[in-house]
Amino acid sequence: MSLWADKYKPKSLDQLTYHNELSTHLKKLANSDNFPHLLFYGPPGAGKKTRIAAVLREIYGPSAEKLKVEQRQFVTSSNRKMIFTVVSSNYHLELNPSDLGMYDRVIVQDVIKGIAQTQQVDANARHQFKVVIIDQADELTREAQAALRRTMEKYTASMRLILCCNGLGKIIAPVRSRCLLMRVARPETDQVVGALLHVANKEGLRLPKQLALHIAEHSERNMRAALLALESIAVRHSDLSKVTEVDSLDWEIAISKIADMILQEQSPQRLLAIRQHLYDLIIKCIQPSLIIKKLTFYLLDKVDPSLKLQILEKAAFHEHRLRMGKKEIIHLEAFIASVMHIYKRFLNSM
Repeated sequence: MSLWADKYKPKSLDQLTYHNELSTHLKKLANSDNFPHLLFYGPPGAGKKTRIAAVLREIYGPSAEKLKVEQRQFVTSSNRKMIFTVVSSNYHLELNPSDLGMYDRVIVQDVIKGIAQTQQVDANARHQFKVVIIDQADELTREAQAALRRTMEKYTASMRLILCCNGLGKIIAPVRSRCLLMRVARPETDQVVGALLHVANKEGLRLPKQLALHIAEHSERNMRAALLALESIAVRHSDLSKVTEVDSLDWEIAISKIADMILQEQSPQRLLAIRQHLYDLIIKCIQPSLIIKKLTFYLLDKVDPSLKLQILEKAAFHEHRLRMGKKEIIHLEAFIASVMHIYKRFLNSM
């Protein structure tokens, strides 16, 4: 039994209900003889991976959806064995740099070299290249991206790359310049509402439009988050007409609690107590950049207006360091310590 967000995910470019110009452009590219390397970027929940899957279906047909997940082993030069996950079909292969660690450069090169040197399965297919998808491409090290640039040039006849990331800030210029950039923005509120009403109708639910609007706004137009929120509400309430508010998610409540802990006490002991909550959020796959963003908004709602600019400056500074560094917990704690210092100084001046 699949989640509604997966169950009702569009399969083809024609089924996508927003960014129609982008869908039309992708369809033309898929049917042309000169298909380029692509770089999809945009906020989470905008539909980047859905569009990538639809492009693969447009190129190779329904058989591109016959996926298999396998664990592959890579032996480093120091004889250390690494296991990483690969999702693949006969026509493409998908990697996630978060599985590769510090050896992402040699693993990416090895995998791409292997797939580029094998012949296309279907000799009658219009396109005789295979596709390598790299999700969260901005998590690749600069060394891996530099190697990727050389690999793109060497194997362009038999392989195409599709990169997917949230932002272009950490993608090096030589890689960006060799890809066709595709920005996928989040849908408008009314488009999210329309999708929620459509799914609710398919599931035999009577969803009030006002509740659908609340869900769309609460999820910040993140389509997947909105569908997950709808399913969560439907599981807990048999009559949706009686639901007036959208409950916050557990991780949002946890971040709100951290904001309260910061303002209640500013001490090394309190910072140590907050560290455990941060680890809990990271373990549950909440992105550190999202933690800083949400924590900043919660703090801005609770502090004196004179402190807001200082907190925003610290948030921007530490988020930049977070994106450039590797140890997320260090930068999260540094941000919290900075806010504690600002707030303690404000209390002493009072």
